[in-house]
Amino acid sequence: MAGGRTVKTALVAGCLLLSLSGCGAVNSVGSSVGNFFRAAEPNPANQPLENFTAQQIFERGEFELDRGRPEDAAEFFAEVERLYPYSEFAKRALIMQAFAYHQDRDYENSRSAAQRYIDFYPLDDDAAYAQYLLALSYYDQIEEVGRDQGLTFQALQALRTVIERYPESEYARSSILKFDLAFDHLAGKEMEIGRYYLKRQHYAAAVNRFRVVVEDFQTTTHTPEALHRLVEAYLSLGLTDEAQTAGAILGYNYQSTEWYEDSFALLTGQGLEMRARGDNWLARIYRQTVKGEWL
Repeated sequence: MAGGRTVKTALVAGCLLLSLSGCGAVNSVGSSVGNFFRAAEPNPANQPLENFTAQQIFERGEFELDRGRPEDAAEFFAEVERLYPYSEFAKRALIMQAFAYHQDRDYENSRSAAQRYIDFYPLDDDAAYAQYLLALSYYDQIEEVGRDQGLTFQALQALRTVIERYPESEYARSSILKFDLAFDHLAGKEMEIGRYYLKRQHYAAAVNRFRVVVEDFQTTTHTPEALHRLVEAYLSLGLTDEAQTAGAILGYNYQSTEWYEDSFALLTGQGLEMRARGDNWLARIYRQTVKGEWL
C-alpha cells in the first residue's frame, strides 16, 4: 500500500488484493524486506520483528492477506501496534487487524479491534469503516431463523449507528440494506413461533406473535402472511370481527398476494366479508393505514 493512500481508499477500491509490486517496499530481490516476504512462516531462527520497521511489518501483514492467511496477517498487524504504538502505521494496522480478523471469521477479535479504533480515532476518516466492521461482526453471525436472535438485535443496533453517525459515508447505504434484512429476519422469527403455536391450536399465543409482526414489523415481507394467519387464528377462536378486519387490511394493502386469496376463501366460505368491524386493535390499524385517521 503506497504511503500516500489511506486505508479507507485501499479497502473501498478493493486494493486488499495486494500486490507486492504495489506496496513499493520491495525494490530488489536482495533487500531485507524482500527476504522478510520470502520467509513463508514466522521462524524464531529469523531476525526478530524488532529489527524491522513498522512499515516492513505492516507490509508483511498485507502480504499474508494477499496469500489468503488472514490469521497470520492479523498477528503482524498486532505486532505493528505493539512495537510502534505511536506511529501512523499503528493506526493503519489497527483497522487492518479488524479487517483481517473478520476475514478469518474471528468475529470477537474483529469487533475488539474495530472498537479500539473507534475509541482511539473517533474523528478519523476510517472510523466509519471501523464501525461498519463492528456491525458486520454481528451481522455475519446471524443464524437461521430458528436460533436465538440476540446477535440480530446487536447487529441492528450497530448498523443503526453507522447509518446515523456516518450518513454520508459509503457504508451507510450498505448498512441500510443489511438493517432491512436483519429486521426482516426478526420478523421471520416471530412468524416461525406463531406458526408453531397455530399448528398446535394454541390460538391466543399464535395471535400474540402475529400481532407483533403486524404492529412492529409491518414494513417487512412477512406482514401479508401474518395478517392471513390472524384470519385463521381468529376464526378458530370464533372472533369474526377481528378475522374480517385482518382480511380487510390484507385486501387493501396486499390484494395481489396468495395470502389475500387464501383469506378471501376462508372468510367467504363462512359467509363473512373482508371489511373492518368492531373496535379492536386491528380496526385501529385499519383506520390508520387505510383511512389515515391517526387520532
